[in-house]
Amino acid sequence: MTRTAIALALLSAVLFGASTPFAKLLLGSVDPWAMAGILYLGAGIGLTIVHLSRSALNIPAVEAPLRRADLPWLTLVILSGGVAGPLLLMLGLARTDAASASLLLNLEGLVTMGIAWLAYRENVDRRLLFGAMAILAGAGLLSWQGSASLDWGAILIAGACLCWGIDNNLTRRLSSADPVQIAMLKGLVAGAVNLTLALSNGALLPPVGLVVSAGAIGFLGYGVSLALFVLGLRHLGAARTGAYFSLAPFVGAVLAILILGEPLTVTLAVAGGLMALGLWLHLSERHDHEHKHSAVEHEHRHRHDDHHQHEHGPDAPPGEPHTHWHRHTPLAHGHPHYPDLHHRHGHAH
Repeated sequence: MTRTAIALALLSAVLFGASTPFAKLLLGSVDPWAMAGILYLGAGIGLTIVHLSRSALNIPAVEAPLRRADLPWLTLVILSGGVAGPLLLMLGLARTDAASASLLLNLEGLVTMGIAWLAYRENVDRRLLFGAMAILAGAGLLSWQGSASLDWGAILIAGACLCWGIDNNLTRRLSSADPVQIAMLKGLVAGAVNLTLALSNGALLPPVGLVVSAGAIGFLGYGVSLALFVLGLRHLGAARTGAYFSLAPFVGAVLAILILGEPLTVTLAVAGGLMALGLWLHLSERHDHEHKHSAVEHEHRHRHDDHHQHEHGPDAPPGEPHTHWHRHTPLAHGHPHYPDLHHRHGHAH
């Protein structure tokens, strides 16, 4: 399952990374604030179609639904990652080239890891710290303009990364629920809010063709990408999923050079090399120690592996994987693991 989760996190990164240069192509014709709204509305509408299609085709539900207790966390996720993050990115993207903007998005993984380490006590070893330093050095190189001031476009993009880092760690609390439902609601609400605010502040709705194009970019680069990211969070934790997601800026930077004809500068190459080193250090990390599982009750999609040896009542769903409320008894053992749903224990630093 860990390999699958890593693949899903990397695919999430590829989809999001590709969305940056394609969004840049449209920004000359679309107001940045309206673009942020359309991207998320495209994600929400596309995933709504997916969600309704599952019901229409009678596809059995194997994911746990969102519950009322999840709503406060979902609201914070939407505000930070769905409203503020995309707006800051579009404003920053309008002020800088797509290749540099794409590489600056590596800061999202760094912020995600920092919050996961400091607030949630996820394990961060020396290898991950060196990787984070390399990513930060690359981002700093891109944003420095040779004087005492920083590029405002870079600062706005860094603000977007901060919002998404907060969002990623908050989404960690929701990762046991249906990822399509989470991404769908985030897209619909955040997209509607940003587009309404943009129009009320004088932005014009672009032609239908541009709306459809931006919506398609949003569906793949934000909607599908977010659903895959949530699945990665479930099995890898916020810090490591954020690290794997650091592939996204490289995808965006390469596409910006190939599609937009932006130059491959020495600064861009050196920054990319530093960030590549940081990503490799993250990807090659291994975590293995004796640990204890406390008793816990929760609901999520699962198979009957070493961590799911529980009994079923008469109403339990047949087949595997399946979803139902279940209880874990205390357990102590040692094996390689990530801070997934069952390994969110603290570590001494």
